[in-house]
Amino acid sequence: MSTKAETVVASPRADAPGWVSGSLSDRFRAMRSLTEALAAPLSDADATLQSMEDASPTKWHLAHTTWFWETFLLRDNTSDHHAYHEDWAFLFNSYYEAEGERIDRFARGMLSRPTLDEILAYRRHGTDAMGELCDREELAPLIELGIAHEQQHQELLLTDIKHALFQNPLGPAMWDRSEAAKAQPGEPKSRGWYEHLGGIALLGHDGDGFAYDNEGPRHRTILEPFALSKTLVTNGEWAEFIADGGYESVGLWLSDGWAWVKEYGIEAPLYWRDDEQFTLAGWEARDPAAPVTHISYFEADAFATWAGHRLPSEAEWEAIARGQRPEEERLAHDPMAGNQLDVPASDPSWQIPHPRVEAQGDGLFGNCWQFTGSAYLPYPRFRIADGAIGEYNGKFMSGQNVLRGASCATARGHSRPSYRNFFYPHQRWQFTGLRLAKDL
Repeated sequence: MSTKAETVVASPRADAPGWVSGSLSDRFRAMRSLTEALAAPLSDADATLQSMEDASPTKWHLAHTTWFWETFLLRDNTSDHHAYHEDWAFLFNSYYEAEGERIDRFARGMLSRPTLDEILAYRRHGTDAMGELCDREELAPLIELGIAHEQQHQELLLTDIKHALFQNPLGPAMWDRSEAAKAQPGEPKSRGWYEHLGGIALLGHDGDGFAYDNEGPRHRTILEPFALSKTLVTNGEWAEFIADGGYESVGLWLSDGWAWVKEYGIEAPLYWRDDEQFTLAGWEARDPAAPVTHISYFEADAFATWAGHRLPSEAEWEAIARGQRPEEERLAHDPMAGNQLDVPASDPSWQIPHPRVEAQGDGLFGNCWQFTGSAYLPYPRFRIADGAIGEYNGKFMSGQNVLRGASCATARGHSRPSYRNFFYPHQRWQFTGLRLAKDL
């Protein structure tokens, strides 16, 4: 993540619902509180689980995000700083080669010690120690980066524990929902299209507010005339794809995708069984009108081929999201709108959000991240920042695909039109879905 001059500090709209306005210190503390609130329903045993190498235990997320503040802010900017525990950097460094040796990723689930209580004490110490730094203007860009980093781990915490609880044949819930709180089936919607006449478009962050380094530099690209679906592909549409032999028709699949389907016996999206799907509230009836999620790039591409359409490029998706449309449609693409994860409010009646995918309107943000057909590669003139912080994004620009938007587990205010999420084509434990595109 760049800390160079092009990173500008700004907050999302202060009037946005589910968003904490105020000082950088207020937002920092609200963000830290949300992380702990999300982990609150878990036992020490729950928080230690690691169900696969792609995922990490909740305890590790809680500690790693604190290690980040300690390493990149507190260590170099407080005169009396000393490491909270001399051995914990080895446990909670993720992939920063410049910060030294670290435990193997697949071994994170073996960390029965330190305990969950000890890690929560570490978090309290880190949050308190950061208090005086939040008022230092010269540190604001790096603090903004740290907030965005921890927001990413909030989403990973939720998707990783969902995958871990799914391994339990009892299908335990992270949060119990009363009958009144359960999502009601949505109404099926016809697919409309946002049309774009093509031409020269600007792609990438425009300098208004914080952004990751991989979102720039801003540059020109040429678009051919295209249309982007107003709605996400739904569970009901995916059921039709399955019924029509979608997972059995080799002609729909990329070669690597077909090999993946055959090797792992893939027959449906992750977390599906019969007419149910596994959620953070356990097994629930699957809503045909809700967006399909927990699919891979391979599946998204195969469905688009079956439907007679294609996946959008990231430039096409961003052109629509930036409001290159009439004013009445521009409002549908507010990155603060849609089904996303709300930040704790100062109101004491605030309740911990229980993320779930729901049927909703036509906005481009919320519910699930959307696959594009674009490879995750550097933009023209991109340069990796110096030092350990430069390891944040650039070194992963190989073999992955770009997703756009936001999910029900994305902290509100975290995403924006230029935001580039990225995963390998077989991965699907994240809240991933798709929106179709077509040529005009």
